[in-house]
Parts: sequence; C-alpha cells; structure tokens
Amino acid sequence: MTDDAFLDDLSRRAFRYFFDTAHPHTGLVPDRAKADASRPGDMASVAATGFGLTALVIGAERGWESRAECRACAERVLRTLWRDAAHEHGFFYHFLDTRAAQRGWDCEASSIDTGLLLFGALSAGVYFGGAVAELAQAVEARVDWPWLLDAERRISHGWKPEGGKMPWSWDQFSEHYAMTWFASHDATKPVPVATWSAWRRTPFVDYAGERFLHHPPLFVHQFPQAWLDWRGYKDEVSGVNFFAQACAATRAQKQFCKDLAAGFPFYGENVWGLTSSDGAAGYLDWGGPPIRPGEVDPRIDGTVVPCAAAGSLPFTPADCTAALREMHARWGEKIYGPYGFADAFNPHTGWVGSDVIGIDQGITLLMAENLRSGFVWKLMEAWRPA
Repeated sequence: MTDDAFLDDLSRRAFRYFFDTAHPHTGLVPDRAKADASRPGDMASVAATGFGLTALVIGAERGWESRAECRACAERVLRTLWRDAAHEHGFFYHFLDTRAAQRGWDCEASSIDTGLLLFGALSAGVYFGGAVAELAQAVEARVDWPWLLDAERRISHGWKPEGGKMPWSWDQFSEHYAMTWFASHDATKPVPVATWSAWRRTPFVDYAGERFLHHPPLFVHQFPQAWLDWRGYKDEVSGVNFFAQACAATRAQKQFCKDLAAGFPFYGENVWGLTSSDGAAGYLDWGGPPIRPGEVDPRIDGTVVPCAAAGSLPFTPADCTAALREMHARWGEKIYGPYGFADAFNPHTGWVGSDVIGIDQGITLLMAENLRSGFVWKLMEAWRPA
C-alpha cells in the first residue's frame, strides 16, 4: 500500500468505530468498545460523541456511508443532546448512559468535554446544514461559559451536584487552549476576552534540542488542533506558534522513547509513542519527555500507544506515518482489527489492550484527515463568526 492507502484504511476503520457503536436510539458514542468489535460499552463519552459527529462528516465526504444516513445519525445525536441529555447550564456530564443520556457514575459536568462536543457539533452543522445546523447552534448557545469562571477569570474543570464548582481551573498549558479560545472569542455566551490571557504559558521543556510548552501526554498538543488550525497563529501572550510547539513536542517524544531503548529495546526509530491510554495496570496518563529533567515516569513499561503517532500526523507526517506502518507490519495480526489499532500494546511483554477508546479513535481519524486534506480545519474556519 501507498502511505495514503494505508491512512485511508486506518481512517475507514476508525470511522467504523463511531458509526457502528453509536447507540441506535440516542446516537451517543460509547467511551470504549472491544477491539474485536464484539461489544460496545454502555457508557457514553461526551468527548467521544463530539469526535463522532465529525467522524460522520468525514464518512459522508469520503463516501464510506451515504450522506443521508450520516446526516440522520448526526441529527439523532444532536436531538438527544438538546432534548434529553443531562447538563448543567449547558455543560454536559463527562459520561452519559448511552440509553437514557443521564449522568454516568459520579462524574462532573465538564468544561473540556463539552468543548470537544461543541466542536464536533458545529462541524456537523456546517457540513449538513438544516436541522443539524439548527440543533448544533442551539446546543452551543445554551452553554453558559461565565458560569464556570473562577475568581481569576479562568475556566473551571467542571461542576458536581455534590459539591459545586470543582477546585481546579485551566490555569496553565494543557489540552484546554482551543476550548478557552472558543469560549473567549466565538461562543454565544462568552467569557471575557481577558480569560484567554489569564492562563500561564508554562511549563516550557527543553529536550533533544527542542524547546516547547509541554505536558507529557501527547494528546494535550493534539486535541486543541483537531478542529482549529493554529498554523498561522502567533500567541500574543507567549509569542509562540502552537502548531510549531506540537511539532517540537512530537519530535522530542520520539527521541525520548529512543532514549529509553536500553531498558525497552523494541523502542526505536519507528516504534514509539506515549499518551494517556490503557496499560496492563489500567488507564494511565503517561507520556514524555518529563517536565523536569531526569524524572522519567516510573510507570513506563515499554508500552506503545498508536494514537500518539496518529494524533500527530499533521505535525511530523513522515515520522508518524512510518511509525504506524511499522507497528502494522510487525504486530498487525495482534493489534489491528475492525476499528484499527488496539488502544495500546506492549511489544516487550506481549500484552495487547482488549479495547479501543473513542477519543483515541477520534484523534486518529481527524488528524489523518487533516494531514490528507485539511478538511476538518476548513469546516471550522467556515463556521467561525466573521
């Protein structure tokens, strides 16, 4: 296969996750499913549902399913979100029961997960128009961003009925910056523009000749750039370009894994990648390089997370494509299934995760599409208010 044919196959499989596992009545997308497609989970992820709405757009555009069917699926889930889903001031709970769209477990009404959902909804609205656009705009307009501000005008992580506003806010570099930009510049009920400047542009990390804003799991660089195109933007506060920062972070993580090869010899030029994922010990927020020199996460055990490379495809296309193809070529029979790569695997121990995770399939699909066509970025640029 050519590289494009390989990425097309990977993308089709990621799309199938969203199309096949969405609940038939609510349209909500499960947080995870079995990698062999034998069973979807019964708890939806609001963020995965956001990725799923954009997946429907990509699937329709690519002809993987009919435009009419994808539009009907998008309308179904948006109607559920508008009419039935539990929310507080427009903020959806992190997890919702797929059947009833009510709060799952004791989770929070989440700012970041709602933000990712909105990006998916608005992209679907731009593409499908009609009732999909009307519902997407209604869901967005209901979100009361000022309600979640803290005393320093930063956006809180969320709210719980048991204790109110959570004690943590988005106060430094992390995956929130697209959400914070949207809330302060484009939202119907916006926070003050000063909120964009209220979070600290720290920490900077130096590794392998690169200097960049960083948080170790690589998804923090990827999720904010799945829908919004930051390539031409220079942050007026820090002077950095976030796209260039993500490129540097990806190059540094590849080198970080190569530097661990003395202990984990399968790590190498085309076998690398760590971001929050399943592991043999459970779900872990691992990544690299470390923020402080020498403080390597002791939980790192040689596991490889394919979506770490897939989510960085637009940043370092040659490196990421080569890594994905190497994983597929060497271990594909064990790790590559109906929905693409298993969430994580460990070539040193033989462990392979039994599940795929919705947000990881989502970042794989959207970033592969942005590399191939820039389509998702173009959709959101078309939506943004003048």
